[in-house]
Amino acid sequence: MHILNSPAWLNQFQYAYSRFEEIPQSVFDEINNDLDKIISPQPEVTILISAWNEEINILRCIASLSKTKTTRPIEIIVVNNNSKDKTQATLDKLHIRSLFEEAQGCGPARQTGQQNALGKYILLADADCFYPDCWVDKMINVLSKPGVVCVYGRYSFISEPGFPRWKLKLLETMKDVIAEFRHLNQPYLNTYGISMGYIREFGLKVGFIRTKFWGDDGQLALGLLDYGKIKQVRSNRARAWTGPRSLQRDGTLYEALKLRLNKEFKRFFANFKKHSPERMKTDEPLD
Repeated sequence: MHILNSPAWLNQFQYAYSRFEEIPQSVFDEINNDLDKIISPQPEVTILISAWNEEINILRCIASLSKTKTTRPIEIIVVNNNSKDKTQATLDKLHIRSLFEEAQGCGPARQTGQQNALGKYILLADADCFYPDCWVDKMINVLSKPGVVCVYGRYSFISEPGFPRWKLKLLETMKDVIAEFRHLNQPYLNTYGISMGYIREFGLKVGFIRTKFWGDDGQLALGLLDYGKIKQVRSNRARAWTGPRSLQRDGTLYEALKLRLNKEFKRFFANFKKHSPERMKTDEPLD
């Protein structure tokens, strides 16, 4: 359950580099050796990542994905979203596909990615996250069921000073409970690009919002409801892991928790309504 410590498998990907120039060729060679075993020219699954100024984080992310255990042919596409650092230099040294999108925002980047993807299924991942080796199979096993068009998984936070694992576990438990409640009427509000999958054919019909705003993933999922169901992947083994960067922006862990609880309280009654798919035609975030 990882109540006191983050999982040990993360340690192998916690590179201490801070700049592209510090990364030895041997690290790229090791990652590429693993990538060559799973990447296919005729993929069934496309893992799609948008990256903006992530020259080191994307290395860690791809390193974790290179350990994927699956019999399904996959490809990995990273869309460089007009980065100003050495993100592209890192991508050029990895045996993956990289694309460039000048328009800032995950929506434009993901739209470029899905238009160029080859897989029947698309899994969205974040550049600053780590993925367990079972993630692809756990997600696709649910997504490939009849009538399912979109899935989303759970995620956890890696402990850091000031953000002990047991306190993060409490926050995650509350987050998971709220997600279960929200899933009843608004499952699309649980679909975050950190761990989300959908059928590419229908994703192309809906399309991502092409402007920079928070919530492009939820907007896509709302539109996908016209074509099928949204399901949750509840497997704890398949959890994506990320640092507490989003929590740290709010100050202390207590302040971050207080802010989130206040937000959920204010929109409690909104959980009983359903948004119209017409909202897909606007740039307004879902709330």
